[in-house]
Amino acid sequence: MAAEIFLDANVLVDYALRREHFDDASAVIDLIVNHGVKGYISSSVLHITGYWLTKDRGSDKVKEFLLLLLNDIEVIDIPHEIAVLAVSSQFKDIEDAIQYYTALHHKLDYFISNDRRLKKDSLPLLPVLTPKEFLASV
Repeated sequence: MAAEIFLDANVLVDYALRREHFDDASAVIDLIVNHGVKGYISSSVLHITGYWLTKDRGSDKVKEFLLLLLNDIEVIDIPHEIAVLAVSSQFKDIEDAIQYYTALHHKLDYFISNDRRLKKDSLPLLPVLTPKEFLASV
């Protein structure tokens, strides 16, 4: 399995905090760690995840969690021109646009998110799937 996927912050937070979609998020992380799926996030996703988790767990535990995550998930970003395209896009949510265009720029196969609005705004070139939908497709 050689899929390359972008993980939205909500998937990582679901996983770390054992929220409603924990089982599916955990299965996606397992595919990355143990089964050849390549996982990517942006520095912004790292920041957002760190922020929300620190509010719940405290800095030391969150740093430990993020460092473990970064053993298997690579941080990617975009050049200025792609940021301009993202901000100029049809996306209403600027943060979603930047994450989505980061994944587009790196030609990833899937964008994994539980954000339904993001899915509605996506392009056919890069499908947005929930963790459950992604798991069903692999």
